Amino acid sequence: MTATSSSRQTRHKRDREATRAALLAAARVRFAREGYAGTNIRSIAQDVGVDASLVFRYFGSKRKLFDEATAEDAQAAGAVLAGPAEELPSRLLEMILREQQPEPAGEHPFIAMLRSAGDESIRDQLHDQVCDTYIAGLRKLVVGPNADLRAELFSAWLLGIGVARTVVRSDALAGATQPEVAPYFERVAGILLGGDDAEPAGS
Repeated sequence: MTATSSSRQTRHKRDREATRAALLAAARVRFAREGYAGTNIRSIAQDVGVDASLVFRYFGSKRKLFDEATAEDAQAAGAVLAGPAEELPSRLLEMILREQQPEPAGEHPFIAMLRSAGDESIRDQLHDQVCDTYIAGLRKLVVGPNADLRAELFSAWLLGIGVARTVVRSDALAGATQPEVAPYFERVAGILLGGDDAEPAGS
């Protein structure tokens, strides 16, 4: 193999990797903005300036593209769960409040899954991801009875923060920082996950 042909192959590989990365980035934006059902391959290809057939060549199918585009959330879940168990609530808050770009490209991949939950297989995937990772980790922190309910209530509150921040973009929460949210967050965490104030009145 000549030096020229080797250089051409290297350049072709880099171009292919760059195009694949661009398609994934465009897919994340489309899926986050329009959900799985509302997104079509042709639009993703047009965003990158390539033919739609190239998307299928690189990813095989729309569903495989979706899975890869949202895989970042599974990786994030692993990183969040890997730290000290008692710090899980604050790590989840940090993940939700991470800096967001003004466009949907900055949304957490989890939002794409929420917007795509009309698809039964994606809804099942979302259920497993939430219940088997985040809720399961939070359940271990609950002090007292009704651990399942309290862990799920806390998870629902976290999801609500994420939706209000990245989908609704509510005025105060969209721009709030972790130090601003933390005092209120810690109170709710103390009530739902454990402590002397964890039991509802009259229980």
